[in-house]
Amino acid sequence: MDEHMILVEEAQDIILAHVDPTDIVEVPVWQAAGRPLATDAATDIDLAPFASSAMDGYALRAADLADASAATPVELEVVGHEAAGHVFEGRIEPGCAVRIMTGAPVPVGADAVVKYEIVDIISGDGNEGSLVRFTAPAKVGENIREAGLEAHAGEAVMRAGEVCTPAGCGLLASAGHMNACVHRAPRVAIISLGTELVAPDCVPARGQIRDANAYVLMAQAADAGAEPAYLGIAPDDEAAIRELVLQAVATYDFVVTSGGASAGDYDYVTALVRREGEVLFDRVSMRPGKAITFGLVRGVPFLGLSGNPAAASVGFEMLARPALRKMLGFPAGLRPRQRARVLHDVKKSQARRFYDRARVERDAQTGELQVRSARSQNSALLGTLHHANCLLTVPDGPDGFAEGDMVEVVRLDVPEGVEL
Repeated sequence: MDEHMILVEEAQDIILAHVDPTDIVEVPVWQAAGRPLATDAATDIDLAPFASSAMDGYALRAADLADASAATPVELEVVGHEAAGHVFEGRIEPGCAVRIMTGAPVPVGADAVVKYEIVDIISGDGNEGSLVRFTAPAKVGENIREAGLEAHAGEAVMRAGEVCTPAGCGLLASAGHMNACVHRAPRVAIISLGTELVAPDCVPARGQIRDANAYVLMAQAADAGAEPAYLGIAPDDEAAIRELVLQAVATYDFVVTSGGASAGDYDYVTALVRREGEVLFDRVSMRPGKAITFGLVRGVPFLGLSGNPAAASVGFEMLARPALRKMLGFPAGLRPRQRARVLHDVKKSQARRFYDRARVERDAQTGELQVRSARSQNSALLGTLHHANCLLTVPDGPDGFAEGDMVEVVRLDVPEGVEL
């Protein structure tokens, strides 16, 4: 391997060592869904705040039904009606019951709720003033949700670093939180480099191509939880590129360029980073996308990716995404890996690590995971990446795989932290 080319894991470690979680901000609790909390969140009351009924039925004293059976039924007087939001102010005395709805507070004196469907109405409509009959005993605590079942006042209901789910948003609201503390979404500047590039709404002239990379990278940044901003196209002009990059590092938390990162006559990125800051690496042992520059420009992380669309996308996935998630406060970790049986030979032409665009699926008959690479691994093609759900990993070194070998795949369709 080229002595200046580093392994993917080394590149990941270098980038992660040079990014930190962003500032802590407050957002409405519903906007915290899918994001890790930046601080512990405690409840100001018991959850639930009172013992409540888990059923529509009758609240009563279990002791009153100790001898109830079909042969010796017990009749109780209904002395009140309680729905959710309405409190029965009295106390249930022996021989009495209260008609109660799901979620309503259990009256003082009651220690069980018998569901409505198994109670016989002897007189009245089943509500206050009625007489009802029971033909089976009730257990103490039956169909009652105790106060503080989920948490007691002062206890944390969610810890820092815990990713909030939609249900977690409701839990925070129940605990008295209108807002949640999270790390601010990192602002990511996306810049495309190349005189040949034109906007998607332009019809390219001979020698021109539409700028697809910016839209791939912005989508990937947004998928990682960041806030991307497209700063436009810089032509192959050193002064123009410098102007856009310096504009970006003055405002944004992370800067990504595509194009201008290899050894061509108009590839200015590495030299620019070296002049304006510090280059930490400029080649990574991976295909597609060996020519990747990472450094600090005036203290801001800068990642210069290949101009080839698939190479830019894979480079962002393997290197930028972990960094952006760290900035958001997510626990350290990468996309899930799986082992699958490869359905064809995989040959290598270079010693670099290959990340082949592929699809992994479970065999309908055997249940075994099987993977097949896209027919073409041309790094200029986005269609193969669009249809891929994984990257088939071929380790560094000269050897590929034979049909039937077990291989590792990186799942592109499953977020970090999911166990497969």
